[in-house]
Amino acid sequence: MLTVEPTGAILGATIHGVDLSKPVERKEYGQILNALGRHGLIRFPDQHIELGDMKRFSEMFGEIQGNPISAINRDRPFPEIGILSNVKEYGAYIGSPDAGQDWHTDMTYRDVMGFVNVLYGLKIPRRDGKALGGTEFSNMHAVYDALPAEMKYRLDGMTVTHNFEKFWENMRQNHGSERPPMTDEQRRRRPAVVHPLFLTHPITRKKVLYCNPGYAMRINELPEKESQVTLDFLFEFQLRPQFRYTHSWTENDLLVWDNLGSIHRAIADYRPDEIRLMRRCQVMATKVFSPNFQQIARDAEQLAA
Repeated sequence: MLTVEPTGAILGATIHGVDLSKPVERKEYGQILNALGRHGLIRFPDQHIELGDMKRFSEMFGEIQGNPISAINRDRPFPEIGILSNVKEYGAYIGSPDAGQDWHTDMTYRDVMGFVNVLYGLKIPRRDGKALGGTEFSNMHAVYDALPAEMKYRLDGMTVTHNFEKFWENMRQNHGSERPPMTDEQRRRRPAVVHPLFLTHPITRKKVLYCNPGYAMRINELPEKESQVTLDFLFEFQLRPQFRYTHSWTENDLLVWDNLGSIHRAIADYRPDEIRLMRRCQVMATKVFSPNFQQIARDAEQLAA
């Protein structure tokens, strides 16, 4: 039987009673969607899943993005499942060693928004018995609710330009990343896109702030200087401690978080010899805005009432 155990913090819940190595039934999936909308991120502990299991579960939420700036490598099985790791083989990293190490929301740089990330922890770095490499989140439902009413009224209906290269260059210039500059072909694959500043969340039906320091470049309806002042305020506001929660990983945790209603960052507090290995599916919002998909969550909500 599926049960939901909230963290009691501003975000997060643990779901018990689900084995993700097996297909998830519609009723259970509706409960999972409701928990995701309500808590922003959900943890499935002690999961023992193969690549195919992870793909099947992730695709229940939508289409998996795969590599954000390169063509999919068809030479390996399940190439849409990414690897995050500081492990090297034959002198090269087996996956991305420094993904997400500053505040952002995945896939706001796409014309089709991101819905969820599905991240599976295989090896978690530890020191003196303490887990390292946590993931920190901030709740964009709570942020929107707490914004000054005058600001929400003034900015309502405005849009923001998002650009993938902003985060890429931030990692290179400010975080010591070894990643090379983006190529012209990579820029062609990821042109700037525009999304609403305030978004009605398709599951909760409440407003969220859909803007993040990683990719947001400009509020398009404001003069450039006013746009920058406003973004600086929003970026500071959304990172205030009362909106934040840190997940501490355990091996075989599978975490699903809502990119529409939260922002996040990976905490790089471990050394190169402290091994981190994770599998990741970045899932686009190709289903969640559909009324038929949303009905799955509505049905489960009515049964629980």
